[in-house]
Amino acid sequence: MDLEKAEKTSVLAANQGLYNGFLAGGLLWSLLVKDSFWGHQIAYYFLSCVLIAGIYGAYSVNKRIFFIQGVPALLAIFFRLAV
Repeated sequence: MDLEKAEKTSVLAANQGLYNGFLAGGLLWSLLVKDSFWGHQIAYYFLSCVLIAGIYGAYSVNKRIFFIQGVPALLAIFFRLAV
């Protein structure tokens, strides 16, 4: 990536980093909630957000995004449901 393109997309990258930070914070919060029912509900919500973002990224940017972002979210949802 050249310097001009990096400068043009820096705001997008910062926004994406902030978004990912909120998702990570939400998943961490789900681990800290004392009531296991609510902890699971919070985790499902944030994992669903990650999954939806992966689906949208695959649709709008590159199909590989689904495998990087969506599949891990799907696996986490599956294993949480299996417990």
